[in-house]
Amino acid sequence: MPKKSRTKEAKRRSSDDEQLPAKQSRHSSDAPSPLCFHSPGSLFESLIQPMGTEQFFREYWEKKPLHLQRSDPSIASYYQSLFQLSDLQSLCSQGLDYYRDVNVVRCISGKKKVLNKQGQVKSSALNKFLVQNKATIQFHQPQRFKDELWRIQEKLECFFGALVGSNVYITPQESQGLPAHYDDVEVFILQLEGQKHWLLYNPTVPLATEYSVESEERIGSPTHDILLKAGDLLYFPRGTIHQANTPAGVEHSTHLTLSTYQKMSWGDLMLDILPSMLCDSSRTEVGLREGIPRRLLLGSSGGLDSSRRLASGLRSLADEIEKGMLEVRSTHMKRDFIMNRLPPCVLQQQQQLLTPSEKIPALEDMVCLRFKDHMVITVEPSQERTDETTELVVFVLHSLKNHRESHMMGGICDEEEKQDISRGLKFPLSHLQALRQLQQAEKLAVAQLQLPTQEAKLSLVLALWSECLLDVL
Repeated sequence: MPKKSRTKEAKRRSSDDEQLPAKQSRHSSDAPSPLCFHSPGSLFESLIQPMGTEQFFREYWEKKPLHLQRSDPSIASYYQSLFQLSDLQSLCSQGLDYYRDVNVVRCISGKKKVLNKQGQVKSSALNKFLVQNKATIQFHQPQRFKDELWRIQEKLECFFGALVGSNVYITPQESQGLPAHYDDVEVFILQLEGQKHWLLYNPTVPLATEYSVESEERIGSPTHDILLKAGDLLYFPRGTIHQANTPAGVEHSTHLTLSTYQKMSWGDLMLDILPSMLCDSSRTEVGLREGIPRRLLLGSSGGLDSSRRLASGLRSLADEIEKGMLEVRSTHMKRDFIMNRLPPCVLQQQQQLLTPSEKIPALEDMVCLRFKDHMVITVEPSQERTDETTELVVFVLHSLKNHRESHMMGGICDEEEKQDISRGLKFPLSHLQALRQLQQAEKLAVAQLQLPTQEAKLSLVLALWSECLLDVL
């Protein structure tokens, strides 16, 4: 699940024959939803039912696979409504590209063979790949086009606090698309159509941080031999070696892979927070500002003394963190998540939710944050260049202006888009406590904000209100 950001969609849509496929409404099927969208937590619990959330995280998350067998035909019907072969055939008529949107692959003698053509994907060509080549069709990020998947993945991103991508795999009978491999993501597989035979193996790299193919000689015997049927769900942790094929007698299998928690480890967090912590600590610890030994960068070993000096500095830093003397500030991970995640699932008839509320906040009003799960607060050095000491400021970043069409699709943002989304709202560091008040409270009187003047309180809530981040109750 590669980390993705916005692409230059406007250039792709410069002519009629290059338009992105029209969005498909979640109301296109009569299948009732077995999922509960009341909150991110209720959505996840209904996704893994009858398993409970607490039991799942205690016994399975990052530990071992879980196969949930469902015999309820209504769940199978709902899963099929999420995506099926006919959906892909319909989308082809509106403009999909090989590589970017679709990969055609087949596993032959333990190797992945890519059968992609150049240019746009034709429905007739996909049918030929399935029937004659017995190839697997991999469709990238279907939540760009299917409203119900947008709805599900947006809620899951709120639940995990991490990006959630998806791919659809369509494989004909007696065929396998990919060789045995492991991924760097937590995987939830929903069987949408037909059946799929899965073999899972013990990890050679537990909780892997990168994708890798594994040879048959290294993987040993499978620990799990599973036949997924329509309506079933399969979970396995990152690093789990797996391969799958469609059994004989099954016309084709369609499954959806939901993937999350890429680069979300404690090691990733430490890489994010340590630079700012060292910077903060060096302001008060003169020892961190002393120069390193001469010629150390030229390869002259500093020996045991240098190792001890580094270890001492890290121990001192650890002590300050444990005592609460240094603030843990994630910046890059927060920005990456909020800039690349899905926007709120707001359909055409709900567009008023993305405009400021009718009432302008006043000092006597009660207010609350809107789309609280779609915003983050960071404390960072000011981007303004001055001759003075670097000043820390507070940023409020949000995903309300993100584009669902380019979710998880990679590429480089247009400069205008990049500035628009990364800039967010900027406040003086003195506003941090008031912002945290709003973040933690269900509702709050504007007059109770911990700011020194009435003008500062009104200025803060007006800025949030103008960005559709605040409601007046």
